[in-house]
Amino acid sequence: MPFRTIVYCCLLAFFAGCATPKAVNKSPEAYLKDGEELYKNKKYEESITQWKKVKEYGTASPLLAAIADLKIADAQFESKNYIEAAASYESFSKFHPNSERVPYALYRLGLCNFNQVTGYDTDQTPVKNAINTFESFLKQYPSSEFADDVRQKLADCITQQVRYEIYIGRFYLRFGKYQASIKRLEECVARYPQSQILDEALLYLEKAYLLNNEKAKGRETFNRLFIKFPTSKYIKEANNYL
Repeated sequence: MPFRTIVYCCLLAFFAGCATPKAVNKSPEAYLKDGEELYKNKKYEESITQWKKVKEYGTASPLLAAIADLKIADAQFESKNYIEAAASYESFSKFHPNSERVPYALYRLGLCNFNQVTGYDTDQTPVKNAINTFESFLKQYPSSEFADDVRQKLADCITQQVRYEIYIGRFYLRFGKYQASIKRLEECVARYPQSQILDEALLYLEKAYLLNNEKAKGRETFNRLFIKFPTSKYIKEANNYL
């Protein structure tokens, strides 16, 4: 390429660069507003980008940073990135403990775990985490606007956990591991005495006792089943075991 052509191209590039306007930094309030518009349009990743700029802004107030933190968590939640959202809600509660939005963050943290719950025959970590979070919520904020929903979801989680314990207890029972079955079902009955499906747990606990030659405990368990759940569909089967 001729030298004159090279010089000409370089000059064009130089002047083009000079003509490009420099990016102007917005205020943290502007970034916050932009993020809200994106969020309304379900552009969650883009909204998170804007809200992170609020946090990175050197002169942003602690209040704006707290708002951005919570909005980031909400966007992650709406994107169904529940693991990331849970971490963000926990972080918000940790770094903004005096915020009036802490109950909301704890409620949403519970929902993050609740929304990861699958079948009773799979990993129950999300169920246990949801139970712990919801119980903690009700202990701290029993009169919250979210309390009724938390109570319902807590009941659902407990039912799920009891089903899982019954599943494991039956598994041990099927393979003749009666002591293991008894231990599992005893802990279930003690941990969730108010569960509406505890009659099934008592049925298999009775059976495990009888097969383990603990007839007195088997009869005692049958009596518990009959007294606590007199209309249970498992009464006849439990009586047949005796």
